Amino acid sequence: MGTYLETDNKTSTAADGVTYAYRESGQGNMPLVLLQHYRGNLDFWDPALIDALSATRRVITFDYAGVGGSTGTTADTIDQMARETVAFITSLGLDRVDLLGFSIGSFVAQRVALDRPSLVRRLVLASTAPEGAEGMFGWAPDVIAAVGAPQSTPEDYLSVFFAPSDSSRAAGEQALQRIYAREAGRDKPTTWDTRLKQYDAVVRWGTPNHAALQRLSAIDIPVFVANGDSDPMMLPRYSHLVAGLLPNAEIKIYPDSAHGFLFQHFREFADDLTRFLDGEFSVATSPQ
Repeated sequence: MGTYLETDNKTSTAADGVTYAYRESGQGNMPLVLLQHYRGNLDFWDPALIDALSATRRVITFDYAGVGGSTGTTADTIDQMARETVAFITSLGLDRVDLLGFSIGSFVAQRVALDRPSLVRRLVLASTAPEGAEGMFGWAPDVIAAVGAPQSTPEDYLSVFFAPSDSSRAAGEQALQRIYAREAGRDKPTTWDTRLKQYDAVVRWGTPNHAALQRLSAIDIPVFVANGDSDPMMLPRYSHLVAGLLPNAEIKIYPDSAHGFLFQHFREFADDLTRFLDGEFSVATSPQ
């Protein structure tokens, strides 16, 4: 199917009436569906990561309703985004998948695993936090100023997605070059309405709620939790909290990296994720 940069844009109309924009690459019996970060569309996945993952499996990326090339209205709750995810997956005729949720996509992935457990075989939560955790009510002012501005800059992106070290910033600049390398068939940019509504969803998710926090323990499938050690958006302690609440979780914190650790360490993360999905990943190989 070629590289992610060459992958065609496709659409699928679901039972909810939304026509979802998506791309797929690679081949395999168990699809891996990727759930995107705040304000992200199909183009904001690092092609190097997608290519590494699709070398051994079928990888599917898509836009939530009202985001990028998908029709409909952007959801302002994680619950609605989870319903959209189920509708999209079902529209492809799939009844069981692996899920990789990144940032707010990891919130959506948690909700899908809770609400439709039969759909998810294995779960990967990258740069994540649990619903209802103390201190998660919105993001720090400098973080939302960087990623929530009407027009964010490359420097804004680097300040949140990569650590302040020279090595991490250099990796971030390389990731940006890869992300913007696609020229033909780019996805539609996300809108200001998407920014507002997705942040509303983030704030609702972060409202302190002990019952919601404890509900996470109901996810009993294998889960791989991962983050960068310097993430200012989803602090690493929340990844440890998520892993501690889950009965069957592995956790790995990647060094000298931040929110975009999976782009900076794309080879290592892809190898770790592949071993986890193949049932070969163990806590012994995942230093905390």
